Amino acid sequence: MSQLFTYQQLYSFAFTIFLQIGSTKENASTAAKALLSADLRGVDSHGIARLAGYVRLWKADRVNANPVISIVHETPSTAVVDGDRGLGLVVGPAAMQVAINKAHQVGTGWVSVKNSNHFGIAGYHAMLALPHDMIGIAMTNASATVAPTYSQEKLLGTNPIAVAIPAGKEHPFVADFATTTAANGKLEMLQRKNEDAPGGWVQTKDGAPSTDANELKMGGALLPLGGDKEHGSHKGYMLGAIVDVFSGVLSGANFGPWVPPFPAYLPMPINLPGQGIGHFFGAMRIDAFRTSEAFKADMDQWIYRFKTATPVNGFDSVIIPGEPERIIEIDRRENGIELMDPVVADLDKLAVDFKIEL
Repeated sequence: MSQLFTYQQLYSFAFTIFLQIGSTKENASTAAKALLSADLRGVDSHGIARLAGYVRLWKADRVNANPVISIVHETPSTAVVDGDRGLGLVVGPAAMQVAINKAHQVGTGWVSVKNSNHFGIAGYHAMLALPHDMIGIAMTNASATVAPTYSQEKLLGTNPIAVAIPAGKEHPFVADFATTTAANGKLEMLQRKNEDAPGGWVQTKDGAPSTDANELKMGGALLPLGGDKEHGSHKGYMLGAIVDVFSGVLSGANFGPWVPPFPAYLPMPINLPGQGIGHFFGAMRIDAFRTSEAFKADMDQWIYRFKTATPVNGFDSVIIPGEPERIIEIDRRENGIELMDPVVADLDKLAVDFKIEL
C-alpha cells in the first residue's frame, strides 16, 4: 500500500525537520531540495525515505547540522573543501558552487571534499552546473557494501557517478548511476515489499550468488556493475575504485572499507585514515572548448539521432540518459509523490518525535 503526497507537503516537512535539528533556514532549504530531488526523479531509495536516517546520524553526533564549510587548499582551478561533518545535502551544493565559480574564472573547476556525509543523489549536484552553460560532474564514495570481483570482503561503496550536459532545443543529457548492479537503497525497497533481488545483485558472505534482498544483513555483499566477471563486473569494480580514489584519497576523506556507514546503528570503522565521507565535483564551461551555440546544436543532433534509433521489439524508443527521470518529475510535480506505507510510518514517527504534523 502507498499514500500520495504533494512535493510541497514533503518539502515543508523535511525543511522543518532540518530546522529542528539545528540547521539554518538556508541550509534546511538546501538540504530539503537536494533530498526531495530524488523523489521527484523517481530515485525513491535516496529521497524522503532516508530522512529518518539523517536524523539518526545527527542524534548519534555524526552529523553537524550547522557546519562551517571551508576551502582548505586551492589553486585557480582546484580546491579541497572541508565539510565540517555537515549534511552532505548541504556540503555537496556548496562544493559544487566552488567548482562552478572556478569554471567561470578559468574555464574548469575541480573540487574534492572531505569530512562530509551522504549527499543524496549525485545527479542533483551535477545538474547545478546546467544553468551556467557548463557540464557538471559529481561522484561520492560510500560505506563498504560491495565486494570487488573475486573478493569475499566488502571494500567499496556503491560509489555513484553523475554527468549533466546541456543541450539546446533538446532536454539535457543527465547520466546518474551507481557503479554497482544496484544501489543498497534498491535492496531496502525490496525488503519493504518482501521481494527477492534479481540475480547478479548480491552474493553471500562466502561469495556465492544469491537473490536474498536481506543478504547484506547476513554478512553478504553487493556486486559491482556487471554482477560477475563473465558479465563485466571487473569494469564496474574499476569504476567504483576510480570514484573512491577521486573522492576519498584525493581529498583526505576516508576510503575503501573505512568510509563511515549511513545507518547510525552500525559501528564506525576503526583506525580511520581520513575525515568523513568524500565527494568529487567538476564544472566545465562549454565555451572553454568551443562556442556554446555550436556545442548545443551538436548535442541536439546527438540526442535526436539516438532518440530516433530503431528500437528492439517491445520498446517504444531508445533511452536518452536523464529522460525517464525527467518524465517522472513532470508527473510527480503535477500528480504527487507516492510513498510506501513503511516510509510513511517512519515519517509519522519523526512527526511525533519532533511534535510537528506530516
